[in-house]
Amino acid sequence: MPYIENWNEFASAAEALYLENPLRCRLVMKYRHKDGQLTVKCTDDKVCLLYKTENSQDIKRIEKLNSQMMRHMTSDED
Repeated sequence: MPYIENWNEFASAAEALYLENPLRCRLVMKYRHKDGQLTVKCTDDKVCLLYKTENSQDIKRIEKLNSQMMRHMTSDED
């Protein structure tokens, strides 16, 4: 599975993937201290989106995406 290099592409694709099938989509984060890498994975078991970073500035972006996904999950929109 190839990693998406651009954060904006990953964030918009992850949001679109969630909106397409909200019951199957999940967002997983994994930090590897040895390498100092944070990997974010968004999947619905058919499509898998991956983003990897070593940059500490990306943490705020990931936090923003996580809160945005939580807002989608808790909204009452049908």
